[in-house]
Amino acid sequence: MANRITQLFHIKHPIIQAGMIWNSGWKLASAASNSGILGLIGAGSMYPDVLREHIQKCKKATDKPFGVNVPMLYPNVEEIMNIIVEEGVKVVFTSAGNPKTWTKWLQEKGITVVHVVSSVKFALKAQDAGVDAIVAEGFEAGGHNGRDETTTLTLIPMVKEQLQIPLIAAGGIATGQAMLAAMVLGADAVQVGSRFVASVESSAHQAFKKVVVNAKEGDTQLTLKELAPVRLIKNKFYNELQELYKTSPTPEQLKELLGRARAKRGMFEGDLEDGELEIGQIAGLIHDIKTTAQIVEDMMQEFEAAKTKVLNF
Repeated sequence: MANRITQLFHIKHPIIQAGMIWNSGWKLASAASNSGILGLIGAGSMYPDVLREHIQKCKKATDKPFGVNVPMLYPNVEEIMNIIVEEGVKVVFTSAGNPKTWTKWLQEKGITVVHVVSSVKFALKAQDAGVDAIVAEGFEAGGHNGRDETTTLTLIPMVKEQLQIPLIAAGGIATGQAMLAAMVLGADAVQVGSRFVASVESSAHQAFKKVVVNAKEGDTQLTLKELAPVRLIKNKFYNELQELYKTSPTPEQLKELLGRARAKRGMFEGDLEDGELEIGQIAGLIHDIKTTAQIVEDMMQEFEAAKTKVLNF
């Protein structure tokens, strides 16, 4: 299907595979792009030289468009952006920062820029900064999240009401039915994260993938709002966090418990007890690990079936 997003990225289907830390390496991004959607490499968990290697491997694995997701709070962001330009990447998704900082610079290099937001306010700021499209992400989503806790169902039409540029919906989307719902609400496309964590090509640890598949409703929680809100699966680390909250901790005490590399331990190394297991609420609807190609095929079949059902309603 052709629309503003498929034309912007030169892709077949209006789906973006989210660039998630510790999950979205070159294998997932290239498999996604080869399936007719936009694959994204998650730069947030990569040192600059590692990102360069992933981009180079992705270029060898696909001749289709792919991009890189860059959290702008990344300490080596300038080096990361230069590598992206040097390696000829044509799409960058930015998050966690001011879109004015890099948008014009990237666009002058011929790069399409998309910014991720969690509110109408920041959607309009991103539009004013000149981005080519935005991702509006509801608080159902896994990982770092918006402070306003606005759900996808309400966020998308509120953003659409005031936005002129293309809109991509994210948060709680793992099926073709949800994709159709988001597009009915005004989205031009969807960004899918959690469903691709439980894919063959995801760089997530197999133990983490199994936890995602076994997750039930209520197994995830948004926490650490005093630092940066994050949705994760309840485990030993989460329980320790809740015990600490009973003492009305300072942000410094929360940082001390969080420590360093806890997300890597959980998602990449498979430490299910002490690791940070970031995933969305939709994990309760993910029951198997499939190839990326199969996930995309299933979503598009579900989308078409749902569309037919609605038309015959």
